[in-house]
Amino acid sequence: MTTLVLVEHDGQHPEPASQQLLAAALQLGDPVHLLVLGAQGAAVAQAVAGWAGVGQVLLAEHPQWAAPSAETLARQLEALMPGYRTLLASHRALHRGALPRAAARLQAAYLSDVLALPAPDRFVRPLYAGSVLAEVQTHSARRLLTVRPAGFAAASGTQTPCPVVALASVEPDARTQLERRDAASSSRPDLGRARVVVAAGRGVGAREHMGLVEQLADHLGGAVGASRAAVDAGFAPNAIQIGQTGKTVAPDVYLAFGISGAIQHLAGIKDAGVIVAVNKDPDAPIFSVADLGLVGDLFEALPALTAGLPAAPTGAA
Repeated sequence: MTTLVLVEHDGQHPEPASQQLLAAALQLGDPVHLLVLGAQGAAVAQAVAGWAGVGQVLLAEHPQWAAPSAETLARQLEALMPGYRTLLASHRALHRGALPRAAARLQAAYLSDVLALPAPDRFVRPLYAGSVLAEVQTHSARRLLTVRPAGFAAASGTQTPCPVVALASVEPDARTQLERRDAASSSRPDLGRARVVVAAGRGVGAREHMGLVEQLADHLGGAVGASRAAVDAGFAPNAIQIGQTGKTVAPDVYLAFGISGAIQHLAGIKDAGVIVAVNKDPDAPIFSVADLGLVGDLFEALPALTAGLPAAPTGAA
């Protein structure tokens, strides 16, 4: 049987997470096909056809698919999956809504937030906000997985482009429609892809103190994040919340200021390369996972780090 990988893209370029999903798919040992969906997917399909290890690219375009709903995506997956054994998609809201629907209609297995693939029929996923890792085995004829891309190194290499096959797309499910998308504009790198993330917790004390966190992030060319406690207190917007009920990040360096380290927050940063924590409480749980820790006042540490660390090169992300 064959593995199908759902490619994420912006209409022009594939998202880096798609190469990480490809790496995960190749570990299963089956031939790999890629699926490109959207109103403007032709250029993306041609680009990913040259990725090493890809046997075929499927392209399904529809003029109303600029932002498909979970119901519409589930319809398309249901139509395709009879020819595949495994489907891999990134662990984000749209896919968490679509894959269970398709799996139920196909009577297939559904596993979410897969972190590792120790064997072709074994999958590692977190439980209890990441405090436990469970190795799950499935014998289902078909399985649909949402995968945490940060758990896999991106696939590399190129090949002679494989065939791109145009599909007949299903009709969109009109019961739910996206009316508009409100997104905050920012010159900072995307939180989910930033190499450096500077995050604040309840310890910053007030919204106006977030400026110190933002200054360090801008100095390092990084993104700004926040714990749920900081968001609930009104210090930061929900869009930058990190943790079990927020975003999962995997930067090279994660700097946490005034974050105690609740297990729900740690679930969102477990894939970070180096964790640096500053907290005045020496018993804060964040120190149990930090590679570098400083017990001290964040209002002294933030200006000192901004002054002492070299600035990121212009245009660095």
